[in-house]
Amino acid sequence: MESIRKGNAVELREVAVRFGDFTAVKEVNLEVADGEFVAVVGPTGCGKSTILNLVTGLLPAAAGVVSIFGKKLSGLNDVAGYMLQQEALLPWKTALDNVGLGLVFQGLSVEQARQRAAPWLAKVGLKGFEHRYIHQLSGGQRKRVAMAQTLIMSPKIVLMDEPFSALDVHTRRLMHRILLNLWQEDKRSLIFITHDLEEAIALADRVVVMSAGPGSRVVGEVKITLPRPRDVSELATTNEYLKLYRELWGLLGAEVEKSYGSQDVKIDKVDRIDNQEREHAA
Repeated sequence: MESIRKGNAVELREVAVRFGDFTAVKEVNLEVADGEFVAVVGPTGCGKSTILNLVTGLLPAAAGVVSIFGKKLSGLNDVAGYMLQQEALLPWKTALDNVGLGLVFQGLSVEQARQRAAPWLAKVGLKGFEHRYIHQLSGGQRKRVAMAQTLIMSPKIVLMDEPFSALDVHTRRLMHRILLNLWQEDKRSLIFITHDLEEAIALADRVVVMSAGPGSRVVGEVKITLPRPRDVSELATTNEYLKLYRELWGLLGAEVEKSYGSQDVKIDKVDRIDNQEREHAA
């Protein structure tokens, strides 16, 4: 097994996860550098969320080693923040108190937590919504509260499990801009799970592709060479973006077909890319 590099925030070496006789992932090797934004894509059910649960320490590895900043993880990862697909907001608390909830759990008074939470609501564009309850917020606004709730704790590693998948395309792009602006401020290590290649390319420094399950593993990765800061609303019209999309789909497409269990299933997003290229050239 290779030695652990201290410069990496996260390292998985030959990791496997089993549930009885079922092997969810095996021989997984993944590195995330300090301050790096890594997106993980793969077919449905391939174990992407399992990777996050390994990094948090919520799920033990059946084989291999999970290391955080050069140290083998034992128990829960206390330097990670986890934003789930379904936001973990308390409906009987206001947006302000939801954002400050973790600080109260750490021992701050409610008033101290509110003072620190208010600037975070402003950062995610919700100044003036401090005293709204969760049912009074839209889906996109709830996601912004959940993002502030995660980042206010200053985690060194941020884990996001398809956080924007339920949003419409316009709200999703807004969330992308907010996330990139916040990430750009202090460059925390970030692992972002998604099914959407467009989203992965727009956000990440590097995109990791997982194979179809069971026994999923990393089958490839693509470095995203698009310059930062990025205008997510304009990326899809550039030749560099289209090239990256083709390269990623070349890795992912075969795995998606395998996950359907039939070579008769053909999912051809390349046609859509060709149409985009023709429109771009017109």
